Amino acid sequence: MILLVVIASVLIAGVTIYQYKEQAVDYHRERLERKERQIKNQIDYILRNTTYEVTTENLQYIFKDLIYEIADVQSLSFNIFDLDGKLIKSSRPFLQNEAVVADIPEEILQKLNSSQDKRYVQKKIAAGNRYQSSYTFILDQRFKPIGILNIPYFEDDSLSNYELREFLWRLGGVYLIILIIALVLAYLISTYITRSLKAISRKLDQTRLTKRNEKIYLEHPSEEIGALVNAYNAMIDDLEESAALLAKSEREQAWREMAKQVAHEIKNPLTPMRLSLQSFQRKFNPEDPKAGDHIDQFANTMIQQIDTLSSIASAFSNFAEMPAQQNETLDVGMVTELALDIFNEDYIKYIPPEKPLIAKLDRTQLIRVVTNLVKNAVQAIPEDREPKVVVNVYGESDRVLISVADNGHGISEINRQKIFEPKFTTKSSGMGLGLGMVKNIVETYKGTITFTTVEGKGSVFTVNFPRCENES
Repeated sequence: MILLVVIASVLIAGVTIYQYKEQAVDYHRERLERKERQIKNQIDYILRNTTYEVTTENLQYIFKDLIYEIADVQSLSFNIFDLDGKLIKSSRPFLQNEAVVADIPEEILQKLNSSQDKRYVQKKIAAGNRYQSSYTFILDQRFKPIGILNIPYFEDDSLSNYELREFLWRLGGVYLIILIIALVLAYLISTYITRSLKAISRKLDQTRLTKRNEKIYLEHPSEEIGALVNAYNAMIDDLEESAALLAKSEREQAWREMAKQVAHEIKNPLTPMRLSLQSFQRKFNPEDPKAGDHIDQFANTMIQQIDTLSSIASAFSNFAEMPAQQNETLDVGMVTELALDIFNEDYIKYIPPEKPLIAKLDRTQLIRVVTNLVKNAVQAIPEDREPKVVVNVYGESDRVLISVADNGHGISEINRQKIFEPKFTTKSSGMGLGLGMVKNIVETYKGTITFTTVEGKGSVFTVNFPRCENES
């Protein structure tokens, strides 16, 4: 709207200036022609009533005094030349020496003689103003040319320019008012439109696949905005349906994966148990003097496989169990040191904090986190390397950090994205649930777990928990 008003004002101003100039050109042309006709009529009247013979030579006598009267009546000076372009008489009284007026140039005479209406108008700029000079023949009663009438005419545009300036000022004032009105209307209309668009934009920013999204309800929306809102609401319905199907599919897939993993892990000890039982059934002889040893060997094998099954069940149970939100006020350094007591390796070094670091955690779950990280660090060190594991507890701002560093083989590039996934492991034994369980516990207590690693040199796992606000 504003652009249209500005363009319209510029175009109208341009057209107005052009129109005024064209009117001025037409006005001066018509005025010169009118003055020329009037002077020629008076000249014809004088020639019809003169006592002199109407010839070129007598023109200076015929118009000796009458030329001034004609100039006074018409308020316009003019000159009379002979047919060769020589000045005969001029109406300008201040010219004592009439020869001062220049003769008609030869090129103007040629153009005058070659014109169809026997009239030629010379146009040029003089003293910054437009200047016209008309040349036409003076005819006797037999329409024979006897002289040349020259009327010099200076175009005075001062009045026209003044009127143009006045009109442009008025036009500018009108368009200024229109521009202000356009600004107000543009602001109100854009505010009305963008209000609805902002509401839609906020809803779009808040749209998430993992949560229930609200629909948009607007009062009296425009047709276009209403169509957009209806499309968004339809999308929300489709999104909720898709999210429900996706969640159901993910749950089913998770159960299938868990069932496959459980079945696979249980089959591993069941197979040797079945083979051991079949072998014992086939070879056992009660009368054999070593029957007792065979029974002990068989029992030990069964117990070992049963322990394996028990550890498998415990591992899955621990992974599936969400840590209880006990929110005990713990000294993280003290609990970490307590968790390290179960390890007898001399190469495990503990660096305690300089002062107690207090956090609200569950003691048992924190011990789980520390023991799992240390156990993974120990198992990551190859046998051909002098092992080194460093556990460090320290504080940063409002956080408590526990880092576990090792000099193991590190984590390869392709495994870094999957390191916290359940059932992922790079070891020949184990089920890959340790780090997944640690991540589950840490995130439950609004913490984070990160790691840095250099392949072939070692890794550092860092757990980050919020500190208690009332810690002194």
